Amino acid sequence: MSNSEDTAVPAAAGIDAKILDRMIEVRRHLHRNPELSNREANTQRYLRQMLAAQGIEDIRDVAGFGLAVDIVGTGMPSNRKLAIRADIDALPIEEESGVDYASANPGVMHACGHDAHAAMGFAVAAHLHRTRDSFGGTVRLIFQPAEEDEPSGGRRVVEEGLLDDIDAAVCVHVDPYTQSGKVAVNAGPYTLACDTFDVRVTGSTAHAAKPYEGVDAIAVACSMVSELQKIVSREIDPYDPLVISVTTINGGSAYNVIAGKVTMKGTIRSGSDATRERAWRRVRAILEGIAASHGASVEVDIHKGEPGVVNDVEMTGLIAAAAKACIGAENVLDAPGWTVADDFGYYSEKRPSVYFRLGIRNVDVGSVFPLHHSRFRVDEAALKIGALTLVSAATMFLSTQRGSASD
Repeated sequence: MSNSEDTAVPAAAGIDAKILDRMIEVRRHLHRNPELSNREANTQRYLRQMLAAQGIEDIRDVAGFGLAVDIVGTGMPSNRKLAIRADIDALPIEEESGVDYASANPGVMHACGHDAHAAMGFAVAAHLHRTRDSFGGTVRLIFQPAEEDEPSGGRRVVEEGLLDDIDAAVCVHVDPYTQSGKVAVNAGPYTLACDTFDVRVTGSTAHAAKPYEGVDAIAVACSMVSELQKIVSREIDPYDPLVISVTTINGGSAYNVIAGKVTMKGTIRSGSDATRERAWRRVRAILEGIAASHGASVEVDIHKGEPGVVNDVEMTGLIAAAAKACIGAENVLDAPGWTVADDFGYYSEKRPSVYFRLGIRNVDVGSVFPLHHSRFRVDEAALKIGALTLVSAATMFLSTQRGSASD
């Protein structure tokens, strides 16, 4: 299978064209066969087969349905180890992208680009394995399951000790908001922490013609949705990131019955620990207050999720240097983070880490839709930039000994 339309990359010759073509083949296979979080058995099996076909041995299962493989350089002494994370799970979305290799699994879609991440991880592993006599040290490729849902694959990676002997970690995420051919990265907080909440509102049923005889749980829930937004718009500094979204609401069963129970789900995204704690308190207080004012009751369960990703200064500089070597300084953006969450935050809590964004926005190939959209597409021509940046960053990182003066 040939690669998609060409994107100018000065260092593109650094990865064999056959590996780049196989990278696209891997990406399209995974896109056609998406699997939800903690169910990635076929994805795990396929990636194992593709890695083994490149002559890579000692591929081990990790974090449930993930894989890890160490590529050990033999060209020179190095005591450094770098982890590269590639997530592999899909989302519960019915695909409407129109691509020839669209999902064959109804209601499941790679709408966040994890198929592209896994494919780039494959290309990096294949290239480093072929050229292992040109560098020293170890690169651990982690094909991580369950980035999109709990139990978190990132948390399991840390719990299973996969970062215990690692010096630093890197991951890339496709970015449909940044032009294809560019890389975005910056030091400091780069994604938001992500928590979730479940709400159960209990009123009392009544005839729809006599709502005053009951307590309308739907009306109560609607008030709750509106009031929650005032935490962000009226209580938090606009420069202090916070997003509160109610994403699910269910209640009622008939045209002529006032609903007695409603359930809601939602998410809290925050940029600091203080704001995170305040949001928890205010969500609970507002929901309890509204319920009481309507004569209803409410149960609120808030679940702590992944921390925000914090990009290490030196690792950020490494990615910037690697990307500039591949695509030129004018295509490397000193860009702020974004409001998405990513369980790579568990990695950045454990080791110096960097999360960078790979631009894939390209009107000509229809790559203009946001993440988690049913018509989301990836400009595949950008993937070699991601793979090359990862390869360049890895070899740069490993060229310095741990504990040396320049480390």
